[in-house]
Amino acid sequence: MSTAVKRARQEGGGAVLLRRPGPQELHPVRTHRRRRALEVALAVAVPLLLVLLWQLAATQSWIDDRVYPAPSTILADGWDRAADGELWPDVWATLKRVLGGYAIGTVTGYALGLLMGALSLVRAALEPLLDALYVVPKLALLPVFLNMFGLGEGPQLALVAATVFFFVWISTMAAVLAVPAGHRDAGQVFGASPWQMFRHVLLPASLPAVLVGARIAAGVAVLVIVASEQIAAADGLGHLIFDSRALFRNDVMFVGIVCVAVLGVVFSEAVRIAGRLLTPWAPRDRGRGQS
Repeated sequence: MSTAVKRARQEGGGAVLLRRPGPQELHPVRTHRRRRALEVALAVAVPLLLVLLWQLAATQSWIDDRVYPAPSTILADGWDRAADGELWPDVWATLKRVLGGYAIGTVTGYALGLLMGALSLVRAALEPLLDALYVVPKLALLPVFLNMFGLGEGPQLALVAATVFFFVWISTMAAVLAVPAGHRDAGQVFGASPWQMFRHVLLPASLPAVLVGARIAAGVAVLVIVASEQIAAADGLGHLIFDSRALFRNDVMFVGIVCVAVLGVVFSEAVRIAGRLLTPWAPRDRGRGQS
């Protein structure tokens, strides 16, 4: 809050603190627009400056452009591969695995999180086991999934599903447990049945926090599948990145990295937008655009 402050003397010799409203109070809409424009300008300018610096360093031979190709080279190569149709099979393979594993992990994590959050006996029985499995690096489970499902899509889907499951399970159980006791008491006062308590109290109160966890899981799912495709896949963006590095085709490697970044951002933002639509009563899960 921007305010101007001054002191004035009262008749009795005392001091009084006067506060004048600043631009944010006098012109809130205009101030919000300026703040939003500044945030957008910074969000665009900082990455653009870094890319321009990278381009300059490559063209001026400050860095070895064989190892770190110029952004213009990466862009041209990516455009050519997309136009020739060489890039899309890898993009689709990764996207298919992410979406399939994410759907399985989200549904199972949400169902079990609700059950454990609502029933203390179920939580007491399963929480120690799940806590122990949670700390195991998920890539360490890939050999287990390979033994279970063999080569193919099964291990990839299982690895993504296991990763997403734990994020959604933890956020769901914690959100249900964090529902204020006053909400539950109000439902009991009005004679809500167990189903009505779940539908009208627990579900709407916990869903915003659950969707935040689902959004985080979306980004982690992309990271996990890229690492998994390096080990046990013959296609996908992860395979493209590491195979290109082995062949010293660093321009193609960076094309894959850029595609992974774009995929992660788009997928995470899609989950965020879906969450906003499903929970219009919830506050935004980030402060951007708020003053």
